[in-house]
Amino acid sequence: MKIDRVEQFHVAMRLKSFFETSFGREDVTEKVIVAVYADGLVGYGESPVEKNPFYSSESVETVWYVQRDHLIPMLLGQMLDHATDVPTTLAHVRGHHMAKAGLEAALWDIEAQQAGVSVARLLGQSRDRIDSGVSIGIQDTVEDLLAKIESYIAEGYQRIKIKIKPGWDAATVEQVRAKFPDIRLMVDANSAYTLADAPMLRALDGFNLLMIEQPLAHDDILDHAELQKQLKTRLCLDESIHTIGQAREALALKACQIINIKPARVGGMTNARIIHDICAEQNIPVWCGGLLETGIGRAHNVAMASLPNFTLPGDISASDRYWQEDIVDPPFALNPDGTLTVPTTPGLGVTVLRDKLEKVSLRRADYRS
Repeated sequence: MKIDRVEQFHVAMRLKSFFETSFGREDVTEKVIVAVYADGLVGYGESPVEKNPFYSSESVETVWYVQRDHLIPMLLGQMLDHATDVPTTLAHVRGHHMAKAGLEAALWDIEAQQAGVSVARLLGQSRDRIDSGVSIGIQDTVEDLLAKIESYIAEGYQRIKIKIKPGWDAATVEQVRAKFPDIRLMVDANSAYTLADAPMLRALDGFNLLMIEQPLAHDDILDHAELQKQLKTRLCLDESIHTIGQAREALALKACQIINIKPARVGGMTNARIIHDICAEQNIPVWCGGLLETGIGRAHNVAMASLPNFTLPGDISASDRYWQEDIVDPPFALNPDGTLTVPTTPGLGVTVLRDKLEKVSLRRADYRS
């Protein structure tokens, strides 16, 4: 693949309803989309960062800058045999995983098109449908939360995840469990607690949770290992796992029993697949989280979640969960059995609607070799 051209799009899309975590509330989400041109084909990728560096140290501005001034110049004019060559090609730039992941994803799209297969098939797909869960942000009232859960259960989602933070945790979960005693339920703290909160976290053991996701600091593995010893409920790490090395450390220290693999968080599909394989070798289940992606990022996540060790329902929900109108066709729809169908057409498996992409773009840049 000889890379001839790259486009950047800074997009802003309004959510159907606000999404609140311990980081704050979002009504509009901003991302960076890239289009990479090689060998007469175009591939699309997404860097699903936020406007502010709260979930990640990266933001829309850092991604735009690092791609523009460093990563794109490293790729333009290059001849790559495979998308898996991208991490090595960009290794001179430290960190900036989401900036790298968007570009790498676009090259997976191109390589799959060249091979006449879907991205999922190129990755090593093992299933035609993936189990879908839903992530529900912090609500204004518990009654609002219960109503949302009820509506998503009615739609068929296989697993419910609720966000928690100090003051919105054990008592809230108790009310949820009282109304929905049998659903697959998990909580996500987004690093809102410390080891001093272990008594409250132990109280969550009484609610038969599928897992507790990232209760402690975003850069911590050691304290999570201590906390896991105190809990019956399985811990899942998200923000703590940015690299293959950190995944290996977490497993060696028994800091978690589940890992949430977000390809963008770990630098792209290549690294995500390696972490998947490491976890599979150690019988640690994984699932694919979401970062409010557009249909472009969602398509790549669906492809990744088709690998065999993604045995738990992820946060890859239907397009209409987030958007009045997505920027791809067809949009992702929830099947009656609570699954999403893995696209089968060559490449990404969906068509990017350029008119809609440009309509939601706040700025665009074009780079040529």
